[in-house]
Amino acid sequence: MKSIIGACLIGSVLLCAVRAQDPSKPVLRAGVSVQMAQAEHAVEVRAADELDATVVAITQAGKVYLGIKPTEAAALSSLRDQTVYLKADARAPYQQILAVLDALRGKTVVLLTQSAANAAKPQGITWPYGVTLTMAR
Repeated sequence: MKSIIGACLIGSVLLCAVRAQDPSKPVLRAGVSVQMAQAEHAVEVRAADELDATVVAITQAGKVYLGIKPTEAAALSSLRDQTVYLKADARAPYQQILAVLDALRGKTVVLLTQSAANAAKPQGITWPYGVTLTMAR
C-alpha cells in the first residue's frame, strides 16, 4: 500500500514538473531589474534569454552590472563575447550609457527595450525585445 501511494506521489510531482516549464515561454534567470524604455520598432530577441548570453544592465542610479555582478563601465571593454545585450533603465544617466557603449566598441550591442505592443497589454512573462546596434571601432 505504501509503495502505491509513493508511486502516485512521485508520478504527480513529475507530471507537475513537466508542465511547469512551458517551452513557449522564456526561462527565468537571475538579473538586475530595470524599467526599460519603449521602442515602436523593437523585435523579439529570444537569444537574450539564453543562459550563456552576456547581459549588461544600467540601473536608474547609474550602476553597471555584468549579469548580476557590479562592474565598472571601462571593464566591459575586456569582454570576449561579440554580442552583448544591454538593458538600461529609462531614467539612467545618459553619460553612464555613453560610457558603457564606448567600452563596447567593436561589438554588436542589442539594446533591450520594452515593446510598445506589450506595454499596452501586460501579460506575465514575455520574451525580450530589442534594437541591434553595431559599435564601430
